[in-house]
Amino acid sequence: MIALSLAEIAEVVGGQTYDIPDPSVMVTGPVVRDSREVEPGALFAAFVGERVDGHDFAPQVVAAGAAAVLGSRPCGVPAIVVDDVQAALGALARHVVRKLGTTLVALTGSAGKTSTKDLIAQVLRRKAPTVFTPGSLNNEIGLPLTALSATEETRFLVLEMGARGIGHIRYLTELTPPKIGLVLNVGSAHIGEFGGREQIAQAKGELVEALPEDGTAVLNADDPFVRAMASRTKAKVLFFGESDEADVRAENVRLTDTGQPSFTLHTPSGCSDVTMRLYGEHHVSNALAAAAVAHELGMSAEEIATALSEAGSLSRWRMEVTERPDGVTVVNDAYNANPESMKAALRALAAMGKGRRTWAVLGKMAELGDEALAEHDAVGRLAVRLNVSKLVAVGGREAAWLQLGAYNEGSWGEESVHVSDAQAAVDLLRSELRPGDVVLVKASRSVGLESVAQALLETGAEGEVAAR
Repeated sequence: MIALSLAEIAEVVGGQTYDIPDPSVMVTGPVVRDSREVEPGALFAAFVGERVDGHDFAPQVVAAGAAAVLGSRPCGVPAIVVDDVQAALGALARHVVRKLGTTLVALTGSAGKTSTKDLIAQVLRRKAPTVFTPGSLNNEIGLPLTALSATEETRFLVLEMGARGIGHIRYLTELTPPKIGLVLNVGSAHIGEFGGREQIAQAKGELVEALPEDGTAVLNADDPFVRAMASRTKAKVLFFGESDEADVRAENVRLTDTGQPSFTLHTPSGCSDVTMRLYGEHHVSNALAAAAVAHELGMSAEEIATALSEAGSLSRWRMEVTERPDGVTVVNDAYNANPESMKAALRALAAMGKGRRTWAVLGKMAELGDEALAEHDAVGRLAVRLNVSKLVAVGGREAAWLQLGAYNEGSWGEESVHVSDAQAAVDLLRSELRPGDVVLVKASRSVGLESVAQALLETGAEGEVAAR
C-alpha cells in the first residue's frame, strides 16, 4: 500500500485510535487479514468469523511487525477501532485508489472471470506495472485488499468483481470506480440465487452503469444479454467476440493436437496470429476480452498476440494440466463449476484426448436452484455426444443426475458410473487408468474434487511429475 500514517488512516475510516503512542507512525507494508501474511509495517484487519476472531491474533501480528490493527474493539496493542471493519476497509481502498489515479479495469461475468483477469494482467504488465486480483478474491473484502496492494508505481489495477445479488457490483464500483468495465457473459452460475438470466444480466450490467462518460465498456458481442448492456452506459463501447460486428475478433479458430486454441486476432489497429498455452476453445473468448482491454490501453495487435501466446494460468485448479511419468494426463479444473464452464471443460477434454481414452470425473454444480436437474442431465448427455470414454459421477443426487443424463443419451452401461465420494473415485481410477489416458476433474468448489487430482498425481509420482 502507499505509505499512510495511522492518524491519516483513522481519519479516512472514521476510527478511534487506541494504544498508539505516536499517530505519525507510517503503514508502509500491505493490508492483510491473515496473520500469517503480516510483515513489518503492515496493517492487520481483524475480522470476527464464525470460528476465528482476528482480534485474538493482535499481540502476535504486532510482535511480527504490524504497525497496528484495524478492528472493532481495543485489543491491548496499537489499534484503529471502527464500528464495521469491512466498511472501513472499503473506505480506505476508495481513498487510496483516488489518491493514486491509476487506470482501473474491472471485469465481471458468469464464467471465465479469473482466467480472463489473469490474461489481462499478463498482457498489461508488459506495458506498465500492473496489480491484479489474486485468485478469486472478488468480493467485498478481497477486492479492497487487492486495491490496497497498489503503490505509486502501479499504472494498471485489474479487479475481478463477483456478485450474488442485485446491488453487489454497484457497491464494489463505489469502492473502486472503474475506467474500463468488461462484461464477459451472462450464464447460469448462481441462477438459483438470482432467479433467472434476466436478473443476472441486471446485476452484471451495474458495472457498465458505473463507468464515466470518458470510460470504456468492453462487451461480448456474442452474448445477447451482454450486447444489450451497451444501452446502459454513456461510456464508449468496444465489442469483442467471433461476430463480424465485433471490434476485436477472432478468425480461423482451431485447436492444436494438444487442445490449445489458435486463431488470428483482429483489432482496429491490425491483426496477428495467436497460439495459446492454455487448453480449450473457451479461452478464445477470454483472450479476445483481454485483447480488447489491451487495445483500448494503447497496445498494438502484435504486442497483444505475443503476450497472449506466452500467457499461462496464474490461478490454481483451473484447467491445470499435468502429465504423470507413466503418460497419464490429469486436468485439474476443480476450483469451481457451472453449466457453461463444465461444458467448456468437457469440450477441451475431447480435444485433448483424440486417440486416447478420456475420463470425466464430475461432481455437483451448486446454486442452480430449479435448473439443477436439467443442467446436470445436460452435462451428462454432452459427455456422451463428445465421446468421452468414461464418466465418473461423484457425490449424491446431482451426481446421479449426471449419470442418468449420460445413460439416457447413449444407453451407456459400463461407460458411466456413480460413486459416493472422492475416495471411491480415486480407488476406481487407480485400478483402471492406463498409460496415455486423459482425466478431467471438475465440480463446484464445495465438493473438493481437487483431492482426486492430487491423489492421482501422487499415485503416478514414481519420478518427478512434469507440469506443462
